[in-house]
Amino acid sequence: MDFKSAVKSVLTTNYANFKGRARRSECWYFYLFSAIVNLVIGILGGLLAEVPVIGIVVRLAITLVLAVMIIPSIAVSFRRLHDIGKSGWWLLIALIPLIGEIVLIVFSVTDSQPGENAYGPNPKGV
Repeated sequence: MDFKSAVKSVLTTNYANFKGRARRSECWYFYLFSAIVNLVIGILGGLLAEVPVIGIVVRLAITLVLAVMIIPSIAVSFRRLHDIGKSGWWLLIALIPLIGEIVLIVFSVTDSQPGENAYGPNPKGV
């Protein structure tokens, strides 16, 4: 799966899909896309926040973009956890400082569970 198709899949077809499985590439390409968007928003916000009228518009745009990105971020994380055979509720482990995030990173880089699992067929088609 390439960058463009992975991001398109997460933002359109699977925008709020919390069922099924997501390959590592889909998950990591979306994380990369999110990081780029956040970087651009941060730079624009920093440069334009002090301009009176434009600053308000930029803040509203930033808020809108971040609100739109929350749902697909959680959904792709759920599907990634499903791909390794874990429940999406494992995302709550991120509430534990440092340890939770390390566990989620390890889960994110873990290879898919071969064959079909409780969450559906393997997206790799293996």
